Amino acid sequence: MSIVRESGGESAPSALWLRHRPQQPRAAIITLHGGRADSYQTSQRWHLAAMRMRPALRAAASAVPLDEVVLAHVHYRHRGWNQGDPLHDAYRALGELDQLLGPVPTILIGHSMGGRAALRAASHPHVRSVLALAPWLPPDEPAAQLSGKRAVVVHGERDQVTSPRASADYITQARAVGARAGIILIRNGDHAMIRRSSLWHQTVTAVVTELMRPDEQPAGLTAASCLSTTPLML
Repeated sequence: MSIVRESGGESAPSALWLRHRPQQPRAAIITLHGGRADSYQTSQRWHLAAMRMRPALRAAASAVPLDEVVLAHVHYRHRGWNQGDPLHDAYRALGELDQLLGPVPTILIGHSMGGRAALRAASHPHVRSVLALAPWLPPDEPAAQLSGKRAVVVHGERDQVTSPRASADYITQARAVGARAGIILIRNGDHAMIRRSSLWHQTVTAVVTELMRPDEQPAGLTAASCLSTTPLML
């Protein structure tokens, strides 16, 4: 399910693709898929990067009461990061969610380029936590927007596309600005989350379960990763 907005008398596709909408939601989980550094090709839901997030959303859904939690994807206009296009789409999706349901505490789950966009979009007041899977994090990537929020990065140890070391450095920066942040490494894990896929999905389920407890101290993997001075290896 997606919303269609009216813009200048013409229908414009929504940035928010709703997959599940309960009558009285108390939280939302939104996924952001990967893409390319530069591409203005139209993003399609059947692209591999988009389809890769469907199992991740199912894993997250298994951790929450479905009668209370909205499940959705961000629909990008373009496949590339370009000048921050996925971040703008994420903001649009969050704005549409707010218009539709009012202020709902939100967890963002992003993979690769989507992980970068999700971490950036933590500046939105309704975003409480971010789970970034194998995120693309250039050296100058800002972390100040994570102050007072929770962020967990899960990265494959043998990722050849994005850097586990860059993720570890980013978590150090996030902690320095006051985020409750941690990093988990999947031993022998790859960028596409295919190798050891069951562990990837189990980890998503576990972390989302813990991030759904806003009034409690993090427990389990989340607490262990946030307290550890080195990446937590699974």
